Amino acid sequence: MIDRKIKKQVLKLAKSYPVVAITGPRQSGKTTLVKEIFKGYHYVNLEDVDMRQFAINDPRGFLQQFSEKVIIDEAQNAPDLFSYIQGVVDECDVAGQYILTGSQNFLLHDKISQSLAGRAAIFYLLPLSIAELKSADGLSDNLENLLYKGQYPRIYAKNLDPSQWYKNYLKTYIERDIRLMKNVHDLGTFQTFLKMCATRCGQLLDLTSLGNDCGINYKTAKAWINLLEASFIVFQLRPHFNNLGKRLVKSPKLYFYDTGLLCALLSIENKEQIQTHYMRGGVFESFVLSNLMKNQLNNNKDPSLYFWRDQQGHEVDCILEQGSDLLPIEIKSGKTVSPDYFKGLNYWNKLSEASPDKSFLIYGGNSNQKRSNAQVLSWKDLDKIF
Repeated sequence: MIDRKIKKQVLKLAKSYPVVAITGPRQSGKTTLVKEIFKGYHYVNLEDVDMRQFAINDPRGFLQQFSEKVIIDEAQNAPDLFSYIQGVVDECDVAGQYILTGSQNFLLHDKISQSLAGRAAIFYLLPLSIAELKSADGLSDNLENLLYKGQYPRIYAKNLDPSQWYKNYLKTYIERDIRLMKNVHDLGTFQTFLKMCATRCGQLLDLTSLGNDCGINYKTAKAWINLLEASFIVFQLRPHFNNLGKRLVKSPKLYFYDTGLLCALLSIENKEQIQTHYMRGGVFESFVLSNLMKNQLNNNKDPSLYFWRDQQGHEVDCILEQGSDLLPIEIKSGKTVSPDYFKGLNYWNKLSEASPDKSFLIYGGNSNQKRSNAQVLSWKDLDKIF
């Protein structure tokens, strides 16, 4: 088993909170994680039809069958259950009594958020990080291989063919999960929408244009993006509004949590195709940003990643907030460092009067360098920013 970096934080807070909630995409390793670190707990999966109906129809009776601590997997399938959990924990107040997992962001549900408020330690488990692959000696030396393979644990644990696995993953997601969501009626159009999102990875999100290309209106496009975010397929990188005397771009950028899934949607059939693919830059940006996000989430910190761009076209790919510091990060997929790579960083540092020592360039090469205008890090060492 690959050791998950989030494990330490989960165990720590399970000693203080009656409920531990772990959410994240399907197959990110939530069930494996909780079974491994909460040995001896009762385990119930609400994907099981009988158990799900029991929890929905008789939530009080469902909870009463567990006299001790319990793991409730796929808890979002019975949202009314959370109000009853609230009653139990308020009465008993036993640390680590309920371990809840969910493959959709069930915390977006108002009722659940209110029920868990102050009672739950909340974690987000994404697919494997660079640091986790390193610790398990599973990190490929070939960047294109890693981008194509993605970072879902099962692919590494079972040595699976990525193309076949992602094909089945997408089929399951669209044909099963989406059917359960009320505001998607045309699965074929939704599949087209998902693929169109892939072609816009790394670009400013224009929902009107995206909707027009798929034959849907702005309102539907916005609702579908929200579904993809709640399912941990995509995320939006917000612009950083630091008033530096410039008019700034206000639209977010769109990225995918996993590059293997992104490559599948782009119909990339092998790692060699990535080298010359027109979306190589967007795929690499997604890889870097999602791994920066994983580092923060695995340490139980809220992601604090943004981008910066003014209306004259000056841009920094990522601004990382660390306390009062703003760390500019440029992301380039090329394997040889070019002077052009530093343009955005140089402009930002001059404008903000920041030290180049806190500027970073992450690129597709293998060596780290200390430059006068930034620290240059290989993709394999991007976690060293922290």
